[in-house]
Amino acid sequence: MKVDWAFPRQILLSLGVIAIFGSYPLFTYGSHDIIVAAVAGAVLATVNVLAGYVAIEYSFDKSVTTFFKYVLGGMGVRLLLMTLVLVLLIRILQFHAGALVVSLGIFYVVYLVLEILHIQKKVGIRQQR
Repeated sequence: MKVDWAFPRQILLSLGVIAIFGSYPLFTYGSHDIIVAAVAGAVLATVNVLAGYVAIEYSFDKSVTTFFKYVLGGMGVRLLLMTLVLVLLIRILQFHAGALVVSLGIFYVVYLVLEILHIQKKVGIRQQR
C-alpha cells in the first residue's frame, strides 16, 4: 500500500486554518466549556476523516466489492462510533452540546468535501494508468 500524504496534509492545513479563524471568536466570547467542546468536536471529526482515509488507501486498489465494504461499511461504523462518542460527551461528560455539534458539523463538512476530492483524484489517476 503506497501512502499518499497529500490528503493528511490537507486535513492538517484545514484544521489549522479553521482553528486560526475560529480562535478569536472562541476565546473572545466563549467560556472554557465552549472552547473545550469546540476542540472536542474538531478532534472527533479529524479522527473520523483520518480513519476514512486509511480505509480508502487500504481498499482502493482492491476489488470494487472490497472497496465498498471498507469505505461504505467503514463509513457506517465510523458514523455509529461518532454518534456514541457524541452522546457520551454530551450526556455523561456534560460537554456544551451546541459548541460540540457546531464544531463537529463544520469540520465534518469541510473534511467530507476534501475526502470526496481525494477519491476523485485517485480515480482520475487510476484511469490514466
